[in-house]
Amino acid sequence: MNQEGILCDLHDYVEVACMYHYQLKLILKDNQIIEGKAIDIITSTEKQEYLIISNGQEQYHIELTQLAKMQATTPNARFSEILF
Repeated sequence: MNQEGILCDLHDYVEVACMYHYQLKLILKDNQIIEGKAIDIITSTEKQEYLIISNGQEQYHIELTQLAKMQATTPNARFSEILF
């Protein structure tokens, strides 16, 4: 497990989503829903990791520890739904 982060297995799914720029539907722990294309993972100077997702107009920086569910809506994706 990443220090104060998410499990390594779950992190791998986020990396795959970014590598293939999957269209995602994210459900956060506060029940907020965000949809868009996975762009990249960045690490802040405070060592927090963020998923960058774009809906074509805006980019969102989602802290990985705030993810509750990630659904790949891209056809033939390597996964369909991941629970965090």
